[in-house]
Amino acid sequence: MHTEKLDMNLLRLFEAVYRLGSVSHAADALGLSQPAASQGLTRLRLALGDALFVRANGRMRPTLRAERLASVVQPAVAAIEDVLRDEDTFDPSRSRMTVRLHMNDIGEARLLPELMEALHRQAPGIRVHTTPLPHGEITDALETGAIHFALGFLPSVSGTERVELLRDRYAVVVRAGHPMAKASKASDVRMTIQDLRRLEYVAVRSHSETFRILQQLGLDGRLVLNSAHFLALPAIIARTDFAVVMPQAIARRFIEPKRYAVLPAELPRSAFTVSLHWSRRFESDPAHHWMRNLFIGLFKDNARADRL
Repeated sequence: MHTEKLDMNLLRLFEAVYRLGSVSHAADALGLSQPAASQGLTRLRLALGDALFVRANGRMRPTLRAERLASVVQPAVAAIEDVLRDEDTFDPSRSRMTVRLHMNDIGEARLLPELMEALHRQAPGIRVHTTPLPHGEITDALETGAIHFALGFLPSVSGTERVELLRDRYAVVVRAGHPMAKASKASDVRMTIQDLRRLEYVAVRSHSETFRILQQLGLDGRLVLNSAHFLALPAIIARTDFAVVMPQAIARRFIEPKRYAVLPAELPRSAFTVSLHWSRRFESDPAHHWMRNLFIGLFKDNARADRL
């Protein structure tokens, strides 16, 4: 058996002749001329050393060897054609894929509510799995497909495709009844570094830029809580005179104004950009393309609202 002489086109021709019982009908189905189909069938017969089909009662009847071959070739050809069709189209309403994302916990608070609402309406079968990765592992994870997208302020991540989604800046947040909040509101004067140095701070490790700001202002010695997660911080702020450095959009969207206040303070290099990162390897995949457009439609149009 000279299997090196086989190719996908010959197997598709074999499947069509087996299914339709006619070389001419198989040629029509595959867009071939009848001579080309006949030549292809001859090549296949020579390669396999079997007649494969014999004419009987006006149809091409398969030999026993052809029957065994068809039991393997037919599902294989159908599976390949299904995959090729899937590559051309994507129906989000019928998809059951799992989308894997890099996000930290603050990114989840900012982006997941709108994302899950949109998926619930447009693609209810899609599942989402988020995991925070070390920034040095993100590019490789995108390349291998371990994650589909990375979202966040990721200045150290390189070698990816990316698009800016929104801009934000860091702010200092305290409880609404905090003495400094009352004083700044009464005087309408921006706070100085000396004012900030009188505060004690809580911070979350998943957002390393907050530590940079505290260190740059010489406030790292005023840090009383170094937390692994963001979720507990608003409740802690509400019950103490501690302050937290956090993205202003998060403060505006998820913190009740009657319970919390944003202090009028200028922080160094406080502006940052949240971007969507992906690998070029998957750029032409229809499902990937649909998800990218969903992220951009949800968040990029809102970027102006998050700018100061």
